[in-house]
Amino acid sequence: MKNKKYKGVVVPMVTPFTEHGDIDTLAVGRIIEFLAQNDVAPLLLGTTGEGNSVSRNDGLLLVKEVVKAAKRRIKVYAGLTGNCFAEQIDQAEAYTKAGADVIVATLPTYYALTPMQMYQYYCALADAITSPLMLYNIKATTHMSIPIDMIGLMIDHPNIVGLKDSERDLMRMKEIISFTRDREDFSFFCGCAALSAETLALGADGIVPSGGNFIPHLYAQLYQAAVNGETEKAAHLQQVTADICSVYQKDRTLGESLAALKVMMQTLGLCDPWMLMPLSRLSKEEEEIIAQKAKNLASAQ
Repeated sequence: MKNKKYKGVVVPMVTPFTEHGDIDTLAVGRIIEFLAQNDVAPLLLGTTGEGNSVSRNDGLLLVKEVVKAAKRRIKVYAGLTGNCFAEQIDQAEAYTKAGADVIVATLPTYYALTPMQMYQYYCALADAITSPLMLYNIKATTHMSIPIDMIGLMIDHPNIVGLKDSERDLMRMKEIISFTRDREDFSFFCGCAALSAETLALGADGIVPSGGNFIPHLYAQLYQAAVNGETEKAAHLQQVTADICSVYQKDRTLGESLAALKVMMQTLGLCDPWMLMPLSRLSKEEEEIIAQKAKNLASAQ
């Protein structure tokens, strides 16, 4: 693997809230310290971070608090969502001014876009902002997939520096990695945690696992094992992390799984499990079951 600027473990960080829906700034500091101690970076305001539910002002506050807590020890990736292009540019520039290192943008989702419209959108955004731009493909929420040939065209844009692909399709990822792994100026991140070890073995530059909010050290170990060619160790850690993540993911919707993940983080003293509308907390009984499982896992490590 080449020594690229953007690589490693990037955790799609949960956004911690108070009971009244405000950004919990104290919890932000605790989470960032937890991640930094394990040498993993945060991706803010993505799917795991309820990015589509966070107001513009609170999004900017979150970026500022994260940058302050990170103290330049780790890169800060800021997620960008929305359907108004002008507002997206303003928000991206505000995040950059606040200290974010990279902007990671999903497709606008109100209209079904043609491949050429996707290409034009990302190129126009890359032209308009000063921060490096990463593409973010997540079909589960946008209901669109950025075609591989469009990615092949965008890879040459001087301000497009990478792709986070969360589509659970190993063959798709394999094809993209085949033309990105030897590029010093473009990084591929696997956004499907279950495919972390396999894609790293193929030449992916990094992984973006939501479980890293609870077990960042295990994903850091998985990444390092894969980079070192220790395939058996990487495969073992892949299974270990998958089993742990099943505690918050199994038989739950995406929104419910995020609430469950916050419950697990609460057992570590990181944040409370408050959610922003339209998402909500789980029942008290379910939270208690998840918390006990999380405590058992923590004591076993």
